[in-house]
Amino acid sequence: MKIVVAGGTGFLGQPLAGRLLKRGEVLVLSRNPAKVRVGRGIPWSAVDEAGSADVVINLAGENVGAGRWTAERKQKILGSRHDATTALVDAMRRAPAKSRTFISASAVGFYGLRGDEILDESAATGSGFLAEAVRRWEEAARGAESVARVVIFRFGVVLAKDGGALKKMMLPFRLGMGGPIGSGGQWMPWVDRDDVLRAIEWAIDRPEVRGIYNITAPEPVRNRDFARALGRALHRPALMPVPAFALRLVFGAMADEVLLGGQRVVPSRATKEGFAFAYPTLEASLRH
Repeated sequence: MKIVVAGGTGFLGQPLAGRLLKRGEVLVLSRNPAKVRVGRGIPWSAVDEAGSADVVINLAGENVGAGRWTAERKQKILGSRHDATTALVDAMRRAPAKSRTFISASAVGFYGLRGDEILDESAATGSGFLAEAVRRWEEAARGAESVARVVIFRFGVVLAKDGGALKKMMLPFRLGMGGPIGSGGQWMPWVDRDDVLRAIEWAIDRPEVRGIYNITAPEPVRNRDFARALGRALHRPALMPVPAFALRLVFGAMADEVLLGGQRVVPSRATKEGFAFAYPTLEASLRH
């Protein structure tokens, strides 16, 4: 099996590439192929390699929570996702017809800020910058439907101790300064990184899996409950909230959509179609 991974040097991509090596050849598309440590690095100028692959996995995209959303940052967030996805889709379209699978990352930001509404895959898109960015991202991915089995995974906050959101959260908690963000009432759709990697392999192995799936743990939690659980896991207090006004001052609109807002997302399709989460509860994931 030949597998191409775009974004294969990052928080999700590198461990995924390691798991996929047992299945065959893994090619990692990168702006700097020399830095690829798992799989064979190839430059984006060689994106046509994706056309001959059996499986193409798209994890490429600028980090939405890396800083204040200036006009330049917004363009990078939009452009990095749309351009990479379009390049992969075009490569598959140019290649000879064959049976192939295209798995493209997406995000629960698609739903916008919806309060306590329970959101499965049938829920409509929301409003805001993130919802619009994700909507465009998914539209680009669906452009491959005529040449591939397309699977789109809407991820929640992915948890692992060596990176992502959890690594950033742990330092203040270890210093005894952890607590909820703002009111703490916002919903936090989360998922263990191992379950993300397992879901991608599940999609590879099952030809009946296609379309859009929420890949979030079955039990979303409010931010205040997440803070308490993390405090317990680290044996630290979780009593110092981060004021909403301070976050808005530093991060602007990004604070409202990423930090102070949330979505009560559930993985209806994946669980109905037989995917079993190894870490369905927050306590199990944080122990892991």
